[in-house]
Amino acid sequence: MKFYIGLVLVLFPVGLIRAQTSSAPASLTARVKAIAAQHHGDVALFAENLKTHETVALSPDMPVQTASVIKLAILYEALEQVREGKAHFEDKITLTAADQVPGSGVLLMFDAPLSLTLKDVLTMMVVMSDNSASNLAMDHLGIENINRRIAMLGLKDTYLYKKVFQPVPAGVTMPADQKKFGLGKTTAREMASLMTKFATCELAEPGAVARDGDAALCGVALKMLHWQFYRSAVPRYLDGLPGATGDSIANKTGSLNAVRNDVAAISTKNGLVVISCFTYNNKDQSWGADQEGELTIAKIAREIISSWSPDGLSAWSANVKGVASPGAAH
Repeated sequence: MKFYIGLVLVLFPVGLIRAQTSSAPASLTARVKAIAAQHHGDVALFAENLKTHETVALSPDMPVQTASVIKLAILYEALEQVREGKAHFEDKITLTAADQVPGSGVLLMFDAPLSLTLKDVLTMMVVMSDNSASNLAMDHLGIENINRRIAMLGLKDTYLYKKVFQPVPAGVTMPADQKKFGLGKTTAREMASLMTKFATCELAEPGAVARDGDAALCGVALKMLHWQFYRSAVPRYLDGLPGATGDSIANKTGSLNAVRNDVAAISTKNGLVVISCFTYNNKDQSWGADQEGELTIAKIAREIISSWSPDGLSAWSANVKGVASPGAAH
């Protein structure tokens, strides 16, 4: 297994210059490195304590397959378009039989045509990682707009290539690396920076000011991320920690046969923590409850939270004021 481990001073590539970070304790570094070394595959990680700015990283700038984690970029573009008045959560979207694709989600099972709202579609895309809903969101928002936003945020190695389980449209030429990455590509560091924008509600562009409605928009997105159905990776061991509530963890997963990913923001007793972890080239390509990639991510998350917040988790509202949360148990 190949990986590079480093502790870094970070300037987040999202237009906001952050304070200088300090290195994680050597003991945490050693424990995370040991877990990754036991994994039968490769690991990329970037984690930050947003309060202390401690970081820990393994191959944080290695481009990797996103699988469904790229749906965070789709959700972010939706917030920005609603914020700009170009889209509305109440927009009507029709699911047709041609839109129903296999894989994760439940819309494939519904009778079509079916009328949905943009908010319905985004909720299904995030909570159930519904592929049909994801494609509807891409159609409504525009893949080119999503990639333009990604570039605007300074995410140089993040890209959404195409719709899920749909052929490339006639006349559209895919980038040369699409076959390698599939649906999308990113790095652990870049996806951590995107999750940080959700967690801290940073919707204003560099140099612009926040708007009165930003907190409500972030609340809508965070409610979806709090209700994430797939909890076998980052939340696996954290859900049972002291202080954990139904809104302590906001996360988005992504899975392929040889890939397991999870990107999460965790509300702890010691502030917000972002963990962005990708396992790939996994020897274990099973889909059971004890899949090695998910277990590896879960163990790494447990070590990080145990080090940075030994007293456990807290409700989201304890760390993020003014942003609505669902306040309901999973």
